[in-house]
Amino acid sequence: MKNLNDLRTDRWLLPDGVNELMPEDAWRVESLRRQIMDSSYRCGYELVMPPLIEYLDSLLTGTGEMLDLQTFKIIDQHNGRTLGIRADMTPQVARIDAHALSREQPNRLFYTGSVLRARTDGAGGSRTPLQFGAELFGHAGPGSDVEIIQLMLDTVLIAGLQETEVLLDVGHVGVFRGLINNAGLSAEEQEQLFSALLSGSHPQVQTLLESSRASDTVKHHFQQLSSLRGDSNTVLAQARLAFADAGTQVEAALNNLQQVIASVHLSHPGLTVHLDLAELRGYRYHTGMLFALYDLSGSELARGGRYDAIGELFGRARPATGFSGDLIKLALAKRQIEHSMTPADRGIWVNQVPSAELWQYVRELRAAGERVVFALQDSTMSASSCRCERELVYRDGNWIIEPL
Repeated sequence: MKNLNDLRTDRWLLPDGVNELMPEDAWRVESLRRQIMDSSYRCGYELVMPPLIEYLDSLLTGTGEMLDLQTFKIIDQHNGRTLGIRADMTPQVARIDAHALSREQPNRLFYTGSVLRARTDGAGGSRTPLQFGAELFGHAGPGSDVEIIQLMLDTVLIAGLQETEVLLDVGHVGVFRGLINNAGLSAEEQEQLFSALLSGSHPQVQTLLESSRASDTVKHHFQQLSSLRGDSNTVLAQARLAFADAGTQVEAALNNLQQVIASVHLSHPGLTVHLDLAELRGYRYHTGMLFALYDLSGSELARGGRYDAIGELFGRARPATGFSGDLIKLALAKRQIEHSMTPADRGIWVNQVPSAELWQYVRELRAAGERVVFALQDSTMSASSCRCERELVYRDGNWIIEPL
């Protein structure tokens, strides 16, 4: 049994994967959030704020089993229905497009907000990320994929990273779908092959193909697919040769990839683009391109893709593409630029007895953007500890700001 001191100590502990931010990091995150909101708005995206909880069947629409496992469930005391605390905001934004903003024209929407996840994504991962993202509904062409990827890049670069310090990884589920549709494999064989490709196990892919009744052409296609990853231009050229006889669906996917990658390079010429045609994460959710952005250490900064089917279960199937990421993780990714992301170490120290005249002047200073901090009586707090380099003094009948 724990003694009283142990219990008092435990009261300060946070659950695994639940974090808090101290002032310096909190300001970095908030500063980046404000800049992302302004940048997204300037690109034509409108801000939405979905609720923290919704009915579970709405919250999990179109997302599959994985999000279900990540979602905390509670019972609504008003009607007994099951509610979910959101683990991802994308389905909520899809619901907003389908109902609250039910219009024929494309909707460009962006958001930031806290989400709660039942599990971490890996060692040291957060269960309480501050999600940011953008979605474009109502446009099926490659132009919307290009726009979303460009916005994702520009959003991440606001944090101080350079084009040469990030890597864009892209794929397209249409390649695998086109190959599997023409393969003549049983449902069980398809699932086994999908799992092997998803895990990146090339030997397992080989074993499954050898034991199947697939034609030599089909086996060759999937053997090639599992190894087609690397520089986007090189892989595209190799894929054109490997899948020359694979059908129109595969050809359309490759054409889509080539067009999008070329357009992204026009706006971000210094960007490295990596193509992985066996990338199948989110395969059951996504319907076209997949993309993720990493820093050079391999840490994921944002990811997204096309998911045209999500609105169907809300009664309004619309083309859709978007991205999301963890704002806290992004803001703290490059600490050497922290001074440009936090409030300036500037302020005016006031160690005077408050008066109506003084308060009026302080309000004017704050309205003009100045940071004004009052001294507290009987406190050890000082001007330097409050990051103030100037002082407001009363001299010769006037309030004067002097350097400390």
